[in-house]
Amino acid sequence: MVTIACIVQARTGSTRLPGKVLKPLAGRPMLSHLIERLKEAVTLDTIVIGTTYLPQDDPIVDLAEQHGVAWYRGPQEDVLARYAGAAEMVGAGVVVRITSDCPLIDPVTVDNVVRYFLAHDYDYVAAWVGSGFHRGLDTEVCTREALMKAHRLAEDAPSREHVTLYLHRHPEIFRLASYPAPPELRHPDWRLCVDEEDDFRLIEEIYNRLYRPGSPIDFRDVVHLLENEPRLLQINAHVRQKVV
Repeated sequence: MVTIACIVQARTGSTRLPGKVLKPLAGRPMLSHLIERLKEAVTLDTIVIGTTYLPQDDPIVDLAEQHGVAWYRGPQEDVLARYAGAAEMVGAGVVVRITSDCPLIDPVTVDNVVRYFLAHDYDYVAAWVGSGFHRGLDTEVCTREALMKAHRLAEDAPSREHVTLYLHRHPEIFRLASYPAPPELRHPDWRLCVDEEDDFRLIEEIYNRLYRPGSPIDFRDVVHLLENEPRLLQINAHVRQKVV
């Protein structure tokens, strides 16, 4: 059986919102909610928090241990090396990439993307804004072989920082595909990731409305809330995605 490992990149040194992954959200660190949600995904064999060697990221390791998930430490800027090392550490055959700034990641979508990947002969499949999803549900799945090939061949700094960029830039090498958003999740203009303070304000508002301790928010309830109260989306409508 192939081991499916979800590797979550996380560090406290965010340039736009430092310490965001540990920022309190509904009484717990934001990263705790992400881990709680990923544990609901039935296709994942293991979850690994990929953080840095820096002492400032020791609390991330402590948090991973508190939640009973694996962790791996690697370079701060070379995130691709972090992923490669984490994948080797757990013997992953398939790697699921999630970023720690998505505290409303949908375990149902994660499972659907993984199943789609396993049912086809691709090196890489992604659910992202380009396939109709909004930012914050981004889920990428690739073979360990594809990840390791990118790790061996990628030399430029952007490809080392943005883990799957080398795959995207070389469709002549890798078999790439997008997982299309189902109609009920097709909101590419929504922004539910956390890069800036106003992003966090929106997420905090959603959690204050919907979260109950010990019960991860059903993402369909998030959709219902935002479709019925679209004014909430104005909280971070001005925030622009960082361009590679």
